[in-house]
Amino acid sequence: MELSIVLQLASALLISGFLVYLSIPVIVRISEEKNLMDKPNKRKVNKKPIPNLGGVAIFIGIIIAVLLAIGRMEYNDLRYILAAIIMLFFIGIKDDILIISPRMKFGVQTVCAIILIVLGDIRFTHLHGIFGIDVLSYTSSVVLSLITIVGLTNAFNLIDGIDGLASGLGILMSLLFGIFFFVWGHLEYVILCAAIVGALYSFSLYNLFGHRNKVFMGDTGSLIVGLLIAVMAIKFNEFSAGKSVYFAAPMLSMAIVFIPLGDMARVFIIRLKNKKSPFSPDMTHLHHKYLALGYSHLHASIVIVVLNLCVFVIIYTLRQWNGYALLMLLACFTAMLPYAPRVCAFVFHRVQNILSK
Repeated sequence: MELSIVLQLASALLISGFLVYLSIPVIVRISEEKNLMDKPNKRKVNKKPIPNLGGVAIFIGIIIAVLLAIGRMEYNDLRYILAAIIMLFFIGIKDDILIISPRMKFGVQTVCAIILIVLGDIRFTHLHGIFGIDVLSYTSSVVLSLITIVGLTNAFNLIDGIDGLASGLGILMSLLFGIFFFVWGHLEYVILCAAIVGALYSFSLYNLFGHRNKVFMGDTGSLIVGLLIAVMAIKFNEFSAGKSVYFAAPMLSMAIVFIPLGDMARVFIIRLKNKKSPFSPDMTHLHHKYLALGYSHLHASIVIVVLNLCVFVIIYTLRQWNGYALLMLLACFTAMLPYAPRVCAFVFHRVQNILSK
């Protein structure tokens, strides 16, 4: 590996992490002075008001780190990615401070997706033979890409319910996508992944272990990170052309984002079955089940992130299987999600008992 590449990746990681680390204490102080706090209620897990503008620091860290680390490298997609996340930044801040309707949030997400798809040409162009479909028509490509971007953005937003979970999953996903992008030679996206990892790592230190400067990601952060993960999922499928994982690429990308995607699908089905809006808030998410069993935020987040990693490892190991078989396996994993907390608790207690003897 060339020294210049190492320096670019290291600078993206360190600059984003350093900026977030410096920004959060300032953001917390301003939030406390202006009373910009996430206040407890019956469906929230925090017991006292906590600043929820950590996404501002994540936004600053990622953008500045990528712009500085990219150097003279060609990155045509960056202008459209920046336009989209800047729009989400402002709608996220408004929602964190004033609360906006799901319809308005959905509308802005749709506009951001259209910018990426139509102007940036960041979209699926083939289905890798799944359902007998290879090359997609332009209309089908736009529709599928729109559903993916808006869906994953919302999925990541919905999974941000306990300390450390959204940042832990974001770090894992960025690392996995970044490894593939590095091997395939798309260093511009590796830099983006490194910047996300650095920003989320520094944020998680305050989110999980902060006392004086504890902070939440808020919609500002979860929407931005969710959209970036969606972009990477699309690029993963596009960059896989001609690679050994080509036919398994859609299932691999779904495995990388398994927990947010699977939990959103499960929760939406439950809400529709109960004749509620899919976006109506409740306490039925996977992380709520872990908390109900007595897990701490840190332990629940670690278990869920490891669960996501295990699903990816299984799908990657079986990547030579038929695509339909891998899809069915992912569907089975999704159906098993409600039972995961109790299974994990049972295994944990058994191991604890064995070690204590």
